Amino acid sequence: MAIVAQFAIGLIFGLGLVLSGMSDPAKVLNFLDLAGIRSGSWDPSLAFVMAGAVAVTFVGYNRIQRQPRPVFGEKFYLPTQQELDLRIISGPAIFGVGWGLAGFCPGPALTALGLGSSAAMIFVAAMIGGMWLARWLANRPSLSRVARPADQA
Repeated sequence: MAIVAQFAIGLIFGLGLVLSGMSDPAKVLNFLDLAGIRSGSWDPSLAFVMAGAVAVTFVGYNRIQRQPRPVFGEKFYLPTQQELDLRIISGPAIFGVGWGLAGFCPGPALTALGLGSSAAMIFVAAMIGGMWLARWLANRPSLSRVARPADQA
């Protein structure tokens, strides 16, 4: 039953992205191009989509956190880290740069992929490569943990 609910939620999300035009990278880039305010090509619609998403998320999280456990799970998995570190700063920065350069973020890219967009295919391939690289970098042993030849004696 959980997979059916997840599929329905994903379908509604994707449909919302297509209907709002957010699967079109040009629409996103027109929002990010602040120089377009003067020329009239700036498109504020992404701000309204984001405000709607934040409002729904705010209400949803407040309601869900009052529940003793998730509907389809044993417990909630919420972040516990309070400190900022390099990963928390660099991850969103890389995400923002990629979004600004390509006009895609993961959800709209997957939606556009389903619509047959070649730009989305390139973006999704690069996204998967970046995810693989990030996991590889996170899991590699650091030099401080690798035994040095002098320490083995």
